[in-house]
Amino acid sequence: MIATFYGAVREVTGSMHMLSVNNDNILLDCGMFQGRRRESALKNQNFPIDPKIVTNMVLSHAHIDHSGRIPLLVKNGFNGRVICTRTTTDACEHLLLDSAHIQESDSGYLNYKTLRSHLFNLKDSKKTGLTNNEKGKISQLLKKGRHKLDIQTIQSMMKDYNLDIVEPLYSYEDTINALSYFDGYPYNTPVTIGKEMIITQFDAGHILGSAMSLISFTENNKKYNVLYTGDIGRYDSPVIKNPTMNFPKDTENIDLMIMESTYGARHHGLIDDLKERMKTVINETVENKGSVLIPSFAFGRTQDVVYVLHELYNKGEVPRIPIYVDSPLGNKMTKVYAEHPEVYDKATHKTFLEHGENPFSFKEIEYTESVEDSMRIMKEKTPHIIISSSGMCEAGRILHHLRYKIHNPKNAILIVGFMAQHTLGRRIVDLSQEFEEAGRKGEPPQVKMLGKSYPLLAKVEKMNGFSAHADQEEMTTFLKKSNLNIKKIAVVHGEEEQSLEFARHLNENGFDAMVPTVGEEIKILK
Repeated sequence: MIATFYGAVREVTGSMHMLSVNNDNILLDCGMFQGRRRESALKNQNFPIDPKIVTNMVLSHAHIDHSGRIPLLVKNGFNGRVICTRTTTDACEHLLLDSAHIQESDSGYLNYKTLRSHLFNLKDSKKTGLTNNEKGKISQLLKKGRHKLDIQTIQSMMKDYNLDIVEPLYSYEDTINALSYFDGYPYNTPVTIGKEMIITQFDAGHILGSAMSLISFTENNKKYNVLYTGDIGRYDSPVIKNPTMNFPKDTENIDLMIMESTYGARHHGLIDDLKERMKTVINETVENKGSVLIPSFAFGRTQDVVYVLHELYNKGEVPRIPIYVDSPLGNKMTKVYAEHPEVYDKATHKTFLEHGENPFSFKEIEYTESVEDSMRIMKEKTPHIIISSSGMCEAGRILHHLRYKIHNPKNAILIVGFMAQHTLGRRIVDLSQEFEEAGRKGEPPQVKMLGKSYPLLAKVEKMNGFSAHADQEEMTTFLKKSNLNIKKIAVVHGEEEQSLEFARHLNENGFDAMVPTVGEEIKILK
């Protein structure tokens, strides 16, 4: 058996690994790279393997850094099945279609800008400069109405002028086709995925439907077990159950574990401490007549935040100010949560379901859909809470809310999720920390977004406790208290310093751990 590591190796995004056993190649995740746009675009376009050689694919969960390139995999010739949980199948129907929409929108806008610039230069042959009115007329030629681009006209004109057309990574139609390759199963259900090879998925406690994938197979008359953790969740998180600790007796000897390390060198606060901190931030901000802005991933984090706010409101511990979930995708994902109460933890049943309450619906919360509603709440003056995506502040409605609130010291920005390197969210966190360490004296740092710079004066509060990733202590607890006997651990899905530190920590605690490099192979023999 050979394991090869292609993505989320000494970095966080782009999860992709492959097991080669007998004549089968099993792909573990097919995630999208995120970060520096040009660098990520190149990585996303170029597969390190030929999709046609992949027998089947195993998907740990629906987050785009694990699932985002599946439509491209299918488009390029993959002809197997995507094995995951039923909940992950439901979630991917929304997340991947949203990703396709972003691909098409981004490529359409880039083509529009290229063609518009070309037409400006043609019109301005004497280099005297065009008037705003002349520029407006050219721009309007390429649009349908005020806001919608005329994609067909743009592409036709670019061909006429021999301009390079930017193509989306994949289209909406590609994604619809790819979704037909998904096979969703309940947890603890053995599924054949190759010759003498079976996968069983167990609850990873990361997000709804997330799974640890235990792959058992026979090679040269010897039995092997490989466990791919995907992303491991925290203990006692809202809504979902804890990570699985007890595995079947015949699979407890693990020849290779491929394990995440997002927070491999860090320690989160307790969940209860988190509620107290959130309560303090909301109360202080409202007292200052400000508002709270929460950038949040549409799937998982948004629902966790809403759950905690519902608890705080029910207990009367914060003012019952309006809460807006301004994320069409987040609204769809909340409906997926509502459709799968069978995977809720006991606390959610006891706190809400047994009292006939929906954890994600109460009087003060409004799920906004339209652009008009988003603009309305953007300009609201009285204290309120906005939860909006994307979680790393790279795109979406969160950018418009930030530009209205980031310059006002009365407001607070709550960071409740991981911010990868080179993202806007990470810059906001780092710049705010530097400003705080300087005593908030001197000129405030400038944050550039949507083509303009804004002073970072809003209070930024980072709450790692909301993370859906286990920290070093929790991952070590999983390894030590589960019934697994692990021969070797390959540490992946972490920025390099996190992975290296976690591997060092594991080796000091009696495990055999290593951090692979991109493209490295590990051969497992008995």
